[in-house]
Amino acid sequence: MAKPTAAIILAAGKSTRMVTDMPKVLHEVCGRPMLAYVIDACRAAGVKRIVCVVGYKKDDVIAAFKDEPDLSWVEQREQKGTGHAVQVCRDALEGFDGHVLVIAGDMPLVRAETLDLLLKTHERETAAVTIGTGILEDPTGYGRIIRDEYGNLQGIVEETDCTPEQRKIKEINPSYYCFDKKLLFTALEEIKPDNVKGEYYLTDVLKILAQRGLRALAIRAVAPEEAMGVNSREQLAEVGRIMQNRIQRNLMRNGVTIVDPPNTWIDIRAEIGQDTVIYPFTYIHGRVRIGRHCAVGPFAYLREGTELKDDVVVGVFTEIKNTGIGSGSRVRHLSYIGDATIGERVNIGAGTIFANFDGRQIHRSVVGDETYVGNGSILVAPITVPEKQHIAHGSVVRGERDGKA
Repeated sequence: MAKPTAAIILAAGKSTRMVTDMPKVLHEVCGRPMLAYVIDACRAAGVKRIVCVVGYKKDDVIAAFKDEPDLSWVEQREQKGTGHAVQVCRDALEGFDGHVLVIAGDMPLVRAETLDLLLKTHERETAAVTIGTGILEDPTGYGRIIRDEYGNLQGIVEETDCTPEQRKIKEINPSYYCFDKKLLFTALEEIKPDNVKGEYYLTDVLKILAQRGLRALAIRAVAPEEAMGVNSREQLAEVGRIMQNRIQRNLMRNGVTIVDPPNTWIDIRAEIGQDTVIYPFTYIHGRVRIGRHCAVGPFAYLREGTELKDDVVVGVFTEIKNTGIGSGSRVRHLSYIGDATIGERVNIGAGTIFANFDGRQIHRSVVGDETYVGNGSILVAPITVPEKQHIAHGSVVRGERDGKA
């Protein structure tokens, strides 16, 4: 029977290269904080216990995941390196006996399949430690994997401590680790900050375990994109581009047509039904649900809380926010619809505006089935338009005291 697995996610850093006031791991990639992707990958790989190490603006990070009670949080008050970050988790894992996965929180491109392979290999081979490695044509910035003449793992050398010969090695350490929990914390007591940075390196644990004659494995399982951490705005943009490609490929595999993928942006939280067509320069942000056989764009903007039922058309230069639109309805041109419920087979004419904000409060609008709203109309919320109404072009429609039009 497989041992249980816990995960330690390292998310305490500030990242000076990002030039940001935010904790690095809260920067979004395609609509979600990068830390969320790492947490999700751990869960999908079967990890039941997750400990996140936080430091810089820890309260902001914890607050961002307040609705996820299965997470534990440990503060690293001083930034003394990866070994120290893991060491502060000792009390949080008191009484736990099993495998411990350790991974950085700034690697949103991690795949659950890779973590699953790492865990299964570690279990099958009864290793003290198993790491996932990658091969990069340009290994700059990464620790190098040192093997003996037979290919056995000898250790990891951080780039700042590499010799000129070691810098030529292309097999790198992207920080995917799996340890036996007891052996990990015993070895952590022996590591010393005798390196250029004066930090406690988690990689020194491998050397200690190997010197004891315990089994240390390194499997080449990490694709180059999965090795990408985020330490600059340029890297954040590159990771976002790769994630966007993943999102769109997955949608297209499930029957969605995306006419021009490079000129389309879709939030990872969006759901889109089969045979829907997304036209160029469409931007979909937030928890948006789109049914089957819809058409969206070009130049459409769908925002948080929007839900389109089946056979809905949202056309050029139309913005929709926090609105449900019933089956068969059309919003083809130059309209803004915010905080509304639109019935079935409704036609919203070009240039229609739903005036949902009165300067102090946001109000909702309701439009009944089979209603025609003429071009250039303004519906002033709160308002309820009964079904099968015909609103003339250029109308300004206000709700009465009871909310009826």
